[in-house]
Amino acid sequence: MDITEIKTNKKDYLSLLLLADEQENMIDRYLDRGTMYALIDDGVKAECVVTDEGDGVLEIKNIAVLPAYHGMGYGKALIEFIAKKYRGQYSALQVGTGDSPLTIPF
Repeated sequence: MDITEIKTNKKDYLSLLLLADEQENMIDRYLDRGTMYALIDDGVKAECVVTDEGDGVLEIKNIAVLPAYHGMGYGKALIEFIAKKYRGQYSALQVGTGDSPLTIPF
């Protein structure tokens, strides 16, 4: 398993991004300014986009795991990676979710 930063062609992951944020126009609002990571384990299994919201706040704007791989620890691995990578750089890590029935349980 490897987690890598995606610096170009972020829209290539649109189908995965749409699992967590159902509106492409909403994704467009943060995708360019955000830092995107992909979790690769014999192919891309999950992704995460984080943004600097100012005042010491890092926000997870989008995190998604392919449905066939839910419950296998990929989402947890991404969150742990983000927390470790940015520890000491921010005072808070928050998760921004919409009010979609798919994101409320998260």
